[in-house]
Amino acid sequence: MSTCSLGWWGIVRLGLVQTALGAVIVLTTSTINRIMVVELGLAAMVPGFLVALHHVVQMSRPRFGYGSDIGGRRTPWILGGMFVLATGGFGAAVGTAMLANAVSGGMLVAMISFVLIGLGSGAAGTSLLVLLADQVEAKRKAAAATIVWIMMIAGFAITAGVAGSFLDPYSPGRLVAVSGVVSIVALTISVLALLGVENRERRVRPATALDSGVTEGAASFRTALRQVWQESQARRFTIFVFVSMLAYSAQDLILEPYAGTVFDMTPGESTSLSGLQHSGVLLGMLVLAVTVTMTSRGGATVLRRWTVGGCLASAAALAGIALGGHLSSEWPLRANVFLLGLANGVFAVSAIASMMTLANHGSAQREGLRMGLWGASQAIAFALGGFLGTVAIDLARAMFSDPAQAYALVFGAEAALFVVAAGIGAYAQGEEIDTARRDAPRFGDVAVAQVLGGR
Repeated sequence: MSTCSLGWWGIVRLGLVQTALGAVIVLTTSTINRIMVVELGLAAMVPGFLVALHHVVQMSRPRFGYGSDIGGRRTPWILGGMFVLATGGFGAAVGTAMLANAVSGGMLVAMISFVLIGLGSGAAGTSLLVLLADQVEAKRKAAAATIVWIMMIAGFAITAGVAGSFLDPYSPGRLVAVSGVVSIVALTISVLALLGVENRERRVRPATALDSGVTEGAASFRTALRQVWQESQARRFTIFVFVSMLAYSAQDLILEPYAGTVFDMTPGESTSLSGLQHSGVLLGMLVLAVTVTMTSRGGATVLRRWTVGGCLASAAALAGIALGGHLSSEWPLRANVFLLGLANGVFAVSAIASMMTLANHGSAQREGLRMGLWGASQAIAFALGGFLGTVAIDLARAMFSDPAQAYALVFGAEAALFVVAAGIGAYAQGEEIDTARRDAPRFGDVAVAQVLGGR
C-alpha cells in the first residue's frame, strides 16, 4: 500500500475524474439512446443491445486491475482508460449520425464505439477505485466513496443539462460536435485532476506472487486470478456483489410502469417518483458518509453492518411496495419509494467502501485484480438486472390477471434477493482473515482451479 494518506482535496480531485467519466457515459446511455429511438425511429432493443454490450465488455476489469498491479501505478491506467472512453463516446455519436443514411456502417461504428466505452470505463473506473483504496485512510473510505459517486451523478446532471441545450434543434452534425467537445473536456479535466495525486513511490511486486516457472503475460494473469479466487473472502464478496447488484438493478425498469399500471399515475407523476427515489439515494449516501467518518472506526466491521443493514432495509422497502399494490388507494407509495432510495443509497456506498477496504486483504499486490473482479461482477449484474426484471414481470402478468399480484411477485422476489445478499455479505465480510493461514491453496483447490482457469 501507499505510505501517504490522501486528503479531502485529493479525494475531490479523483472525484473530478469520476465526473468526467459520467459526462461521457451519460451522452451514450441516455442522449444517444433517445436519439436512436425517437429521432431515428429504431427499435428500443438497438440501443438496449449497445448498452448491454458495454456492460458485458467490462468483464475485462480483472485484467486491467492486474495490469495496474504489475505496473505498480494506477494513474497511467486511469488516463489510458479515459482516452479510450472519450474516443468511444465520440465514435458512438459518429455512428449514430451515420445511422440516418448508412445503417450497416453506422451500426458497425456504434458497436465498436460501445466496446471502447466498456473497455475505457472498466480500465479507468477500476484503477480509480484502487487508487482510492490505496491512499485513503479507513475511516474516510465511506466518505470518499460518497464523494466520487455524487460527483459522477453531478457529471450526469451537468452534461445532460448543458449538452442538451446545445443539441436543440437536433441535427447529426450538432450531435457529433457536442460529443466531441464533451470528450475533449472530460479528458482534459482528468489529466489536470490526476497531476501529482498518486504517490510517486513505485511499489515493488514480490517475486512470490507468481507460481514458480510461470512467466509474465497471459499465463501469469490466469495464475493470479486463480490465486485470488481461492481466497475465500474475495470469492464470497464477488458473489455478494453479483447478487446484491442484481437485486439493486432489477427494479429500475419496472417501478415506473408499476406506478402507472397499479396506482394510475400519469407519466409526469411516475417520472417525479423516480426523482424522489434518486433524492433518497443521495440522502442515504450522505447519511452513511457523515456517520462513518465521524465515528472512531471506519473499517470492515462498521461497513459490514451498514452494508447488511442497507440490504435488509432495501428488502423491507421492496416488500412494502409489493404489498402496497393491493392497497393502492391508501398506500403511501411516494414515501415508500423515497425509503427505498434511502436504503439503496446506504447499501450502494457501504458496498463500494467495503470494496475499497477489502481490496487490500489477502495476498500482496492483488488490489487491482480484486477490484476488477468485483467490478466485473457488478457489470454483469447490471447487464442482466434490468432485462431480467422486465422478463419476470412479463411472465408474472401472463400468469396473473391482476397486475398488482404480478408486480407483487416480482418485487417480492427482488426483496428476497436482497435478504440473500445480506446473508452472503455478512459472511463474506465477517472475518479479518489471515490469508497466509486460511487461504493457502489446498491440493483439491489447486486441482479445481486448474480445471476452471486453464492450465
